[in-house]
Amino acid sequence: MWLLFAIGSAVFAALTSILAKIGISGVNSNLATAVRTVVVVAMAWLMVFVTGAQGGLGAISRKSWIFLILSGLATGASWLCYYKALQIGEASKVVPVDKLSVVLTLILAFLFLHEQFTIKSAIGCVLIGAGTLVMVL
Repeated sequence: MWLLFAIGSAVFAALTSILAKIGISGVNSNLATAVRTVVVVAMAWLMVFVTGAQGGLGAISRKSWIFLILSGLATGASWLCYYKALQIGEASKVVPVDKLSVVLTLILAFLFLHEQFTIKSAIGCVLIGAGTLVMVL
């Protein structure tokens, strides 16, 4: 089931890039990010209430709060950088560089989460890095 959601994520991320590139024309990138964020927040809270998950709010631990807040700050910084890059660059070049996050995630997961880094992971990282260079240069 995770694979279906991951594919959905990829499809919606691709749509996000194209729709954002069209929508950001003539709009300050920070303002565009703020508008997008309001929509995302509204949609996320709608899903919380539709699924009845709001009862779990009080059960979130202090550690989870800290890391969720840090993750939110990282997401905000990522979106601000992404929208600025999209505004001044070509989507076909910005998006591949943004997807280097896959390589960085694998490295960080190995270092901080002690996830396994295999030969397959290493080859994938090299190929993603090389593919990004080919697409950007």
